Amino acid sequence: MTISIGEKLPQATFKTMTADGAKNITTDEIFAGRKVVLFGVPGAFTPTCSNDHLPGYLENHGAIQARGVDSIAVVSVNDHYVMGAWARFSGGESKLLFLADGNGDFVRAAGLDADMSAGGLGVRSKRFSMIVEDGKVTALNLEGKPGQAVDSGAARILEQL
Repeated sequence: MTISIGEKLPQATFKTMTADGAKNITTDEIFAGRKVVLFGVPGAFTPTCSNDHLPGYLENHGAIQARGVDSIAVVSVNDHYVMGAWARFSGGESKLLFLADGNGDFVRAAGLDADMSAGGLGVRSKRFSMIVEDGKVTALNLEGKPGQAVDSGAARILEQL
């Protein structure tokens, strides 16, 4: 079942790339006592994710943070090397936290997983965005149509903040 507004995020450990290499980071470290915008994408470097979804958050980074957000994070069922490369390629290293959910443990526990095997992608993340305050979901947006990043895009999050 998909996580709902008012529920706490499931406990999970992600990997993220740092200047010193791969680092484990937990949901508590990211969300406890903080206001965070989290968005999920089916895959780093995929067309909609790279051309529409991620750029909106990079372009609106300052406006989002100006509304009291401590951090913006993106999660994908990719390994940390791919997420690190995507962060460098997109210019987002210093703006967003790029979280690798390599086995899909977090998205599965949150009910945000999607079977994209028909397209050769396996199990991935649904396209979504949320506002999380102290680990609790206060806004949740699931993308309504494949290949779009409207319902879950940065403009929608700005309306909700």
